[in-house]
Formats: sequence, structure tokens, C-alpha cells
Amino acid sequence: MADLDKLSVAVVGFGKMGMLHAGILNFMPGVRLVVVCEKSSLIRRFLKKIFKHNVCVVDGVEKLSGFDLDAVYVTTPIGSHFPVVKSLYESGIACNVFVEKTLASNFDEAKKLCESASKAGGVNMVGYMRRFCVTFMKTKELLDQGVIGEPASFKAYAFSSDFFGVKGNSKVQTPKVGVLRELGCYALDLALWFFGDLKVENARLESAVNYGSVDSAQFEVKASNGVAGEFSVSWCVDGHRMPEVGFAIEGSKGSLNVDDDKVELSLKDGKAHKWFRHDLGDGVAFWLGGSEYYREDECFVRAVLNGGKAEPCFETAAKVDGLIDEVLARAGRRE
Repeated sequence: MADLDKLSVAVVGFGKMGMLHAGILNFMPGVRLVVVCEKSSLIRRFLKKIFKHNVCVVDGVEKLSGFDLDAVYVTTPIGSHFPVVKSLYESGIACNVFVEKTLASNFDEAKKLCESASKAGGVNMVGYMRRFCVTFMKTKELLDQGVIGEPASFKAYAFSSDFFGVKGNSKVQTPKVGVLRELGCYALDLALWFFGDLKVENARLESAVNYGSVDSAQFEVKASNGVAGEFSVSWCVDGHRMPEVGFAIEGSKGSLNVDDDKVELSLKDGKAHKWFRHDLGDGVAFWLGGSEYYREDECFVRAVLNGGKAEPCFETAAKVDGLIDEVLARAGRRE
């Protein structure tokens, strides 16, 4: 049982993201990882040897009910988010819930989870960690300050090389949720943060790896304030060993180019500036997987401890699921 003066936290799903969040949370002062829920018997046996008696290991979400938890992290595959989070709320296991991106597999599920969260109260958050990357934080700051004037248009991309060169290979299986929910969601979330609500104008999808898989997407959007945007998303692009997200933003006074590593400002009066991550105070108390993950978890934990709100919350993140559904519909696809 957790210390009375520490936040008692559980992690559901102990894959890569589960391990990452568990490691960060167990380092944070005022937080203790109490229990891990994992369906794989092999992983459970391994965890029991590693944790010994410090952290309990269970095989089902319902078994979390006896731990008096303050918060739960859901880091299972996207397709299981809806039933897992629904069960957490309906069973009263915890009212403070963090879910890795995307919130759900479609907008309908996302809306239902928003309703459940609203009834439960507490803090809810979805893991769009690029909001906590210093380059995108700097871009948001510059946009809010009006440094490039009124934004007029943007081009966004989300690329990786995960399936580059793989064509029509039935032995290779891409994530069922497709590239939009697996990778493109980051660019969509940032665009919503930068420019407000978006509406999809047109869309085109491509299948390269398997028949019917969504491996690439190109689509255009229009923001409620008139800003026009173009997106290009693919996990079949050479030269991206690590996933990369970027924006080229045009404004009345200049332009911004940003990616995971740098921000470039170019003004029409001739002034220019470039910031790299190390120029923007990228240090954190505990570095695991990237500094943005610590900031993200710190934001959620502080909101739980102080009774505040964490962003992106379920309501905010549900807009990404809605936009992805719009893209699929515009391209003639259905979930």
C-alpha cells in the first residue's frame, strides 16, 4: 500500500510507454507507483522479479479496485483505450486518468469517454507530449505574441521511416489504427493548439504496405479564423529513423519553421533568428525518453495534487479523433 503522503499511481499496460511513464513517475517526489496491470503472463513474471514487493502486479483492470488509487495511467494499444478507461470510471477505481494518445479509436468513443470523465470529476489528460517539447512551446509563445503578425497559412508534416521500402508485403503488419492515429495525431494536436478549431476540406489516403492499410495521408484544412493548412503524413518516408513532426507557418509579418529540434523565425523586415533545443532551457529533473515526457507527467501530477486542469484534456484531445474521422470520411474510408 502506498505511503499516505504520496500520490498512489497505477500503470495499465507495460509496453514501451508504460515503462517510460512508470520510470518517470517513480522518480517524482510525492508520487509512488503502487501497482502495474499487464495482461501478458510473461511480462508479469518478469515484473514480479524486478519489483519484488515494492510494486504489485495484477492481470486485470478490475483488480485495481482495492488499491485506493489517486490516479491511473493507461498506456495500452489505442484500440483498447475505450474499454479500459470506461472500466476505470464505471468501477470507481480512480477519477484522475492519463491516457496515451490517441484518446480513442474514433470520435464516437472519444465523446463517450469525455462524458464519463465529466461525471467522474478529477483530472484527465491525453499524452500529446509534443506540446511539452521546447521548440513547439517556443512556437506557441511566438504565435501568441504576434511576432509574425496574423497567421495566414501553414504546412505540417509527420514522417517516419518505419515502413519505408515495404510494399505489398503480407508478412509485415502495420498498426491497425493507421498512420493518422499512430503518428499524424501529433501534428493535428499541435495545429489545434496553434490555430484553434479546424475543418477538413479534402483528403487523400494511400496504402503502400498492405491492402487497405492507411500508410500515407495528404489533406487540407481551414481554421475557424480563416487560416489555411496542409498536412502530409506518412511512415514510409526515407531519412526519418525517428518520427519527426514539423510546421512551416506564414504570417503577415514573417514566417516560422519548427520541428522537434529547432525553431527558425524570418521576418519581412529582414530580421531572423534560430533556436535549437539547447537554447530553450530543455533541462528537466529526470531525463527518460525525452525531456517532454517529464514535463508532460509533471503537468498531470501537479494538476492532480493541486486540483487544477491539465491540457490536453479529454475534451481537447477528442477534437483530434474527430478530425481523423473527418479525414477518413473525406477520403471515402470508414472506421
